[in-house]
Amino acid sequence: MRLRQIALVGADLEAARAEITDVLGLGAAYADPGVGKYGLHNAVWPVGDTFLEVVSPTQDGTTAGRLLDKRSGDGGYMVILQTDDLAGARARIAEQRVRIADQFDGKGVAFTHLHPKDVGGAIVSVDWMEPRERWEWGGPDWRKNVKTDTSLEIVGAEVQADDPPAMAKRWGEVLGLPLRDGGVSLGLDGGEIRFVKASDGRGEGLRAFDVKVRDVADVQARAERRGTLNAAGEVTLCGTQVRLVQG
Repeated sequence: MRLRQIALVGADLEAARAEITDVLGLGAAYADPGVGKYGLHNAVWPVGDTFLEVVSPTQDGTTAGRLLDKRSGDGGYMVILQTDDLAGARARIAEQRVRIADQFDGKGVAFTHLHPKDVGGAIVSVDWMEPRERWEWGGPDWRKNVKTDTSLEIVGAEVQADDPPAMAKRWGEVLGLPLRDGGVSLGLDGGEIRFVKASDGRGEGLRAFDVKVRDVADVQARAERRGTLNAAGEVTLCGTQVRLVQG
C-alpha cells in the first residue's frame, strides 16, 4: 500500500495555489471536475508521481467547509492510499465495520472513502488504478505537469490525535499495515504515516506531510520570502506543516 496523494482544505484556493507553487516549485495544477459534486473546486499537482491537492468549498454545507470551521482554518483533509489488492482491502474494511462515506468503481479506477469517525484523524481513501502508474485525480496528462527541479515526491503524513497509539492501532487494523516505532507509525511502500499527540488546540487531524526535496535550504528560503517559515525553520502551507526531507 502506497501513499499516493495528500489533500488539504483551504478557504482561498488561489492563495493556496500561489504559495504552494512558489515554495515547493511545482508545475501546473489540474482542476478535477469530479469534485464539483461535493460542492468544491480544487487544484492537484504532481510531485514526481505522487500528488498534492487543495480543495476549497464553492457552496455552504460541505464536509470541507465544516472542517474549516471545526479546525479554525486551513489544514489537512485527506490521506489517499493506493493498493494493488482492492478486493482484499475492501474485505478488511468491512470486517472492521468501517462505514463507507463514498465509493466508486469505473474502468481501471476505483476508490473507497472511509468514514472519518470510524478511523479517526482524517478522511482516508483506498484507491486502485490500472495500470498502476495511472492517477485519475491528477488528470489524463498529469506527466506534462511534473516539475522536479525542487520537490521530488511526497513520502509521509503525520496525523495528530488525542491518543496516538490507539489511532495508529485502528488505522493499522483497517488498512492491514503493521505498527512500528513503538506503535505510533505505519510503514508504507516508500513512505510512512506517523501519529503524534494533538497539542496545537486544533483537535485531531492531518497535521503535516513529508516532501522529499533536492535542497532543504532552498525551499526554506522560498518559504521565508512568502512568510510561511517560522523561527524553527518549519514550513507551513495551507495551514499544514511541510516536513522537508533531503533527497
